[in-house]
Amino acid sequence: MNITARISQAPMSGYQWLIVALCTFMNCLDGFDVMAVAFTGPSVTEEFGLSGSEFGLLVSVGLIGMAIGSMLLAPFADLIGRRPLILISLVLGTIGMFGAAMAPSVTVMGLFRLVTGIGVGGILASTNVIASEFSNARNRGLAIGIYTAGYGIGATAASLVAKTVVGGDWRIVFYAGGIGTLLALVVIAAVLPESVAFLEQRRPGDALERINRTLARMRMEPVTAADLDRATATGSAAERAGSGWLKQLLTPTILLWLTFITIMFGFYFVNSWTPTLLVEEGLSESAAVTAGMAISIGGTVGSVLYGVVARVRTPRVVLIGFSLLSAAMMIVFIVSTSALWLGFAVGVVVGALINGCIAGAYTVGPPLYPANVRSVGMGWALGMGRIGAILSPTVAGLLKDAGASATQLYIGAAVVVALCALVLVALRRHDPESRPVAAEEALAA
Repeated sequence: MNITARISQAPMSGYQWLIVALCTFMNCLDGFDVMAVAFTGPSVTEEFGLSGSEFGLLVSVGLIGMAIGSMLLAPFADLIGRRPLILISLVLGTIGMFGAAMAPSVTVMGLFRLVTGIGVGGILASTNVIASEFSNARNRGLAIGIYTAGYGIGATAASLVAKTVVGGDWRIVFYAGGIGTLLALVVIAAVLPESVAFLEQRRPGDALERINRTLARMRMEPVTAADLDRATATGSAAERAGSGWLKQLLTPTILLWLTFITIMFGFYFVNSWTPTLLVEEGLSESAAVTAGMAISIGGTVGSVLYGVVARVRTPRVVLIGFSLLSAAMMIVFIVSTSALWLGFAVGVVVGALINGCIAGAYTVGPPLYPANVRSVGMGWALGMGRIGAILSPTVAGLLKDAGASATQLYIGAAVVVALCALVLVALRRHDPESRPVAAEEALAA
């Protein structure tokens, strides 16, 4: 039995939950980064004289960077290690956030937003894998839910900073993000271990010592060089057997890509455009930030809620419910913001549901792939999902310039999110976690 299988079957230690917490902390950077642009949107638009499409492009530049980081940087994690790639990505994120804070023009700001996005993309692709690798099978869904909740925590932090500086200097929000990313760099360099799965696979000179040091902290028995030799031989055979995986799994892969694209379209629309649209609908900037903050607050609990529900129901079925409810509540939200207290309450629900959809996509995807191609399958799904993230703010900006109202834009985004449910229905026959449940239900009937 290889180390990954041992970790999957053993109880989780406090040290493993600490690693999940560190990954969650780094996921906070994604939430802070995206919402830093969203909550400062009105001020940035005014200072640089941007149109709706130009602001949408500014948002999309960062998302393009995330796609580049997810699809091009992430593969290097298999060559140099997860930990070194995360540290490099954190350096890029720190440079990008401080650079955006000091940018004298929207062009310079866009360049630094691209750098920040590349760093965040590299972080997300690596931390998602680490959180999964250090979790056991029973708690993996909950661990990924907690990890995904980091986005909402970071977004809430960004909203609090933005609310504090409303009417002041919007650059303070980006300086705060730079300081947070720099802090993450220091903490991760001091605490985060290398992935034992990477050490087992690549076998650097000190692999055995580093693996056993990490296993000791996890209260697990050490391994020997012979154990690593057997695991390496098994892994090589599995790798040869898994060649041509994309051709063999083309249909579920495309369906998973569509799932990520539709969910991320709605997710980034809600998180990127809400404050700006509400200001143009007549709300004050402070009230718009408050409504946007409600979405962020909901996001901190939504992914954990998904993880809890998915422990008793098939994850794919839970995700169908979350996507349909998200679409419905997005429409309710935009028509209820005239009453700020009602808009705040509904915004919390929208944030919880749409963030839960992200956790759901992370949970539904891995079982579609055999273990030896799971990382590359999920890495490309995450990268393809950025297409929806990139299209969302850009399309919204173009439609807004063409005269679309906030209500029309929200309804359009809700329709896209609802399409995710249809994709997930088609995915049923390919989902190994759905078939046993379906059989049990048939016997019970």
